[in-house]
Amino acid sequence: MHTPLLFEPLTLRGVTLRNRIGVSPMCQYSVPDGTVGDWHLVHLGSRAVGGAGLVMAEATAVSPEGRISPGDTGIWKAEHVAAWKPVAKFIADQGATPGIQLAHAGWKGSTAAPWSGKAAVPPAEGGWQPVGVGGVPFTDGYPVPRQLSLSDIDDVCEQWKAAATRAVEVGFKLIEIHAAHGYLLHTFLTPLANKRTDEYGGSFENRARLLLRIARDLRALLPADFPLLVRLSCTDWVPGGWTIEESVRLSALLREAGIDLIDCSSGAASPLQKIPVGPGYQTAFAERIRREAKIPTAAVGMITEAHQAETILRTGQADMVLLAREMLRDPYWPAHAAKALGWTAASFTPKQYGRAW
Repeated sequence: MHTPLLFEPLTLRGVTLRNRIGVSPMCQYSVPDGTVGDWHLVHLGSRAVGGAGLVMAEATAVSPEGRISPGDTGIWKAEHVAAWKPVAKFIADQGATPGIQLAHAGWKGSTAAPWSGKAAVPPAEGGWQPVGVGGVPFTDGYPVPRQLSLSDIDDVCEQWKAAATRAVEVGFKLIEIHAAHGYLLHTFLTPLANKRTDEYGGSFENRARLLLRIARDLRALLPADFPLLVRLSCTDWVPGGWTIEESVRLSALLREAGIDLIDCSSGAASPLQKIPVGPGYQTAFAERIRREAKIPTAAVGMITEAHQAETILRTGQADMVLLAREMLRDPYWPAHAAKALGWTAASFTPKQYGRAW
C-alpha cells in the first residue's frame, strides 16, 4: 500500500523530518531562571518516543525580560545551553528532529502562569518591567512596558543572534522565530499595537522591518543547511489589525530572506479579537500563504484526527501539521494516526514498544 503523506519525510534544507507531524511549541511555565530540567526531558522526550517527526521546544526567551512569566525557559546564558543539551540529544536519539522556538514576550512579559491568573508579577515576586513596541500595556492588569528605543532594538537583535548561536551549540536542528500571538515581533507588525513614528512604525515596510532584520541576521549566521522557520499570526481577527493579505506579502519577503517555512497561527494581539474557532480553523491561512507566497507552510489549530491531517496535506493546504493540545492529551498520537490510516507504527516507534503495535 502507499505511504500516507502524513508519514512521508519532509526535507527543509539539510534536515529531513521522518514524517510531517510536528509538536507545536507549548509553554510549560515550569522552570527556575529559564533553566530546564527533568520536566522538559520527559515532556518533550515522550513526544519523540511517540513518533512525531519534529519536536519543538516551547517559546524560549532570548533575554530575561523576554520571558512571558518567571517560569519560562531561556537561552540567554551558558547554563541554559548545558541544561538543554540532554533534552535535544534524547529527542534526536529517538529519531525525531529537535527544534526550538526563540521568542521575546514584549508587552506580555512579567505575567503569571495561566493557572495563576493573568495578573502582572511584581518585582518583589520575581517580576520585571517589560519592554515593548510602545509604552502602553496589552490590556488591564498587564504591566506597563518601557518603549524600546532604536538603541534598544539594536540590542534585541543582538540577543536573537546570540540565542540562535546557543541553540546550534545545544544541538537543536531547527529554529523557529516567534512572531505571533501578541509577543514582541508581532506587536511591531500589527497596527493595533505599533503606533511608532520612526523607521519601525507606520507603513507595512516599517512595521515588517524588525522581523525581516532578525530573519536576515539569523540566516546569515546559521549554517547554510540549517532550517529557519517563522510563526505568524496570519490575522489579528480585529478590524484595522494585521491581515492575511499582509501575511502573504510578508511571507514572500521572508522567503527571499531565507526563511524555509511559515507556521500559520493567528490572533492574540488584542483582547477584542473574535475568532471563529472550529476544527482546522487556521488551515486556510496556510493554504493561501503556500500558494501565493510560494513558501512551505505548517497548519496548526484544532487538528485532532488522522484523516483530517492527511486531507490537509493531500489537498495542498500545508506541507506539515503541528499539533498542540492533542499532543498533550496523547503523546502517541502519531502512532495512533498511523494505525487509523492503515500504516504501521512499528516503523517509527521504539523497538521496546514494538509489541504494542
